[in-house]
Amino acid sequence: MKEKHLIALDLDGTLLTDNKTISDKTKKVINSAREKGHEVMIATGRPFRSSEVYYQELKLNTPIVNFNGAFIHHPLSNQWGTYHTPLDIKVARDIVEALDSFSFHNIIAEVIDDVYFHYHDEKLIDIFGMGKPTITTGDLRNFLKDSPTSMLIHTEEHHVGEIRKHLSDVHAEVIDHRRWADPWHVIEIVKSGLNKAVGLKKVSEFLHIPKERIIAFGDEDNDLEMIEYAGRGVAMGNAIEPLKNLANEITLTNEEDGIAIYLNDYLNLNAL
Repeated sequence: MKEKHLIALDLDGTLLTDNKTISDKTKKVINSAREKGHEVMIATGRPFRSSEVYYQELKLNTPIVNFNGAFIHHPLSNQWGTYHTPLDIKVARDIVEALDSFSFHNIIAEVIDDVYFHYHDEKLIDIFGMGKPTITTGDLRNFLKDSPTSMLIHTEEHHVGEIRKHLSDVHAEVIDHRRWADPWHVIEIVKSGLNKAVGLKKVSEFLHIPKERIIAFGDEDNDLEMIEYAGRGVAMGNAIEPLKNLANEITLTNEEDGIAIYLNDYLNLNAL
């Protein structure tokens, strides 16, 4: 076998097909890689409660990166440690206050598995209901008592730019923000300096796997740092152009088993 690699997988648009499942071919190749001694981990913007099902489906035994690096833990080992780096509660309230001057549909704050909605929204509550979080609805300035792991601003596409400009102008030193992929016009906010690469570095050091033997797969702007950090940063065929430009290689899309095809070839797995 080649030396042990760490394989880092984003979920949506990468490991998962468009209907949010892991294909049999991809599962087969990932299992083959693990049987040959390689390590596999998940690095996602999702909270753990909505990524745990895939962690269990793949029977993983590694730490996981959630909320784009704001929450990192080992689901099977309390001894490994839990790394939770939330936004400052004052900054969160300042953002909510400032948004009164902008047009938006809703603001959602997540404190690990507690979810706070500024306005009641059945459709969004249904989407965030995976893993059965504790849900509170009401003005976040009154109801949000703890520093949030992450915040989401749901708005119209033509308002995304002006809100992000305000966030950069006023809070650049204390927050980082991204936008979700279409069709969701959502701005996601975490504490400054957090990204998937932070978690990837922590896990790779724990597993004693050097950077040059990390293979990371992604498709969106929250994957940029991870793809750049990894020895082999691989963009999916459906990835955004900035990620493709940054990546070492481009594989097929998430609908075409891009991860399976790449790993089978690169690691000489002969699983397909």
